[in-house]
Amino acid sequence: MSIEKKNKKQIIEKYAINKNDTGSAEVQIAVISERINNLTKHFKNHNNDVHSKRGLLALVNKRKKLLSYLSRKDTSKYQDLIKKLNIRG
Repeated sequence: MSIEKKNKKQIIEKYAINKNDTGSAEVQIAVISERINNLTKHFKNHNNDVHSKRGLLALVNKRKKLLSYLSRKDTSKYQDLIKKLNIRG
C-alpha cells in the first residue's frame, strides 16, 4: 500500500536534515517504515495476498540495509531513529 502525499510530505519534513532533503537515509527509512506499517494493516484483512507479501519482504530488506548503513555511518543518528520509529525493542 502506498502513502498519501500529505502523509509522506509530513514524514519527510519531520526527518529531513534540511528543507530540500528527500533522499537521506533517515528520510528513506522513515518513509519505508510507514509503507511497512500500511502493508501490515492490509494483511490483517487480506492474508492471502501473496504479491503484496513479496513487496513487503522487499521493503523490509531495503530498510534493513539502510539501517545497517546508518549504523556504520553515524551510530547516534541510528539510535535516535530506531527510538523515534519504534522499530526495535
